[in-house]
Amino acid sequence: MSPTASKPEVIALDDWVAAQARFSSSAALAAISATHLVMERPGFGQRIVPLPGSVLASPAVAHYDPEPDYFFHWFRDSAIVIDALRIASSESDGGGQVLDRLAEFVDFSLRLGAIEGATFLRDADPAARTQPAYRQYLRPDAELAALSGARLATDVRVNADCTPDFQRWGRPQFDGPALRYLTLLRWERQLSWTQVALRARLGELSDGDLTLTLDCADEPCIDIWEEQRGYHYYTQLVQAEALRLGAAWCERHQQAERAARCLAARQRIDRRLEASWSEGAGFYRARTAVPPDAPTAEPDIAVILAVLHAGRTEGTHSVLDPRVQSTLNVLEELFEHEYPINRGLPPERAPAMGRYASDRYYGGGAWFVATLAAAEFYFQLAFALRTGASIAESQDNRRFRHRLASASAAIVGEPLASAALRRGDAFLRTVQAFAPPGGELSEQFDRTTGAATSARRLTWSYAAFITAAATRARALRPI
Repeated sequence: MSPTASKPEVIALDDWVAAQARFSSSAALAAISATHLVMERPGFGQRIVPLPGSVLASPAVAHYDPEPDYFFHWFRDSAIVIDALRIASSESDGGGQVLDRLAEFVDFSLRLGAIEGATFLRDADPAARTQPAYRQYLRPDAELAALSGARLATDVRVNADCTPDFQRWGRPQFDGPALRYLTLLRWERQLSWTQVALRARLGELSDGDLTLTLDCADEPCIDIWEEQRGYHYYTQLVQAEALRLGAAWCERHQQAERAARCLAARQRIDRRLEASWSEGAGFYRARTAVPPDAPTAEPDIAVILAVLHAGRTEGTHSVLDPRVQSTLNVLEELFEHEYPINRGLPPERAPAMGRYASDRYYGGGAWFVATLAAAEFYFQLAFALRTGASIAESQDNRRFRHRLASASAAIVGEPLASAALRRGDAFLRTVQAFAPPGGELSEQFDRTTGAATSARRLTWSYAAFITAAATRARALRPI
């Protein structure tokens, strides 16, 4: 069944999830190596033709008219997409095409390491090619000239033709190298030992990402939303997980000194993550601001995304962490009251989720990524409970446990794992209610009307659907 067959609300949830997952996989694949597309930016004198291996954050051609221009290869987004396609390939028979795109992605990423900002600045001369009205958006020459080698991966994004982005943007950002490292490790475990050439190139790229993650572990940067500078829960958690796994890899390969450095850096990050907990408010703060007198961080879905992308299956900063559970509950209660589209929800649906309460970007609406993150969280929790884990009884997660227990009590004899699965499905039904019949997923949907807003065909939205659907399928399988 295709999402175009009829309106989503008349399709049974299982059928719709399967159809939307297929559509999302195809859409995510189409954003990689999109060499047939062209982006013209006349104001900046640019004509961008994507190279093989580039991952477009959105293949839609837009110029803030009103949709934003996301025709870039984002380091964070690309790692998330490549990881989601790993999951999709394991759930279907499309592994061959995905492997081709993985190989191209690795080659493109390695090629980026050869960029020299000073050479680009001299040869391309962005100021000369940019129209006068657009020169206010150019980044300083000194920033461009400083770009070199592996450090380019902290530059947030590049053009899909393997040239630096010379527009002003929030930089640097350190989640990209850590996420890419985690993604490549997961792929390495899935690759056949016969794929010698790909494994070698993948190993070269991941080794550089581990070094860069280690080098940046104690530096503040711009957050996942590219708005605030500081130490961020999202960035720090994916760095900590990369360093944990990197230390284990180094120990297996007799790199004792490097392993020790990874472990020491991870311990420093762990202390900052621990300090992120706000006892009185009951949530992990998404940011420890720099400078210290900057506004206090509010509840932010970035914390839940961090837990999902880091991929810990137990312990602190996993779906079983009472404080993470409390953070999600705070966010659910927040958006239940914040968005008009969440008022008068039918019992089978959960609230549409956004980033944070004061968000004003493109109206500060609900995000498909955020709503799908809540769904995936509950599916992961359901799987953990079905395979022997339990929900800790803590004052921190009291309200979360009460919500889940109340849902479970509504069906006599229902275990908490089933209640968690139903809660995840409730978030998917909300996505189903606002996703267009054709299956295309934007970045946001309006907090009042539910209409698609911001970037069209956001590749990250498709990746988020892929991982939520795959986690649901795992939670539903017989144990």
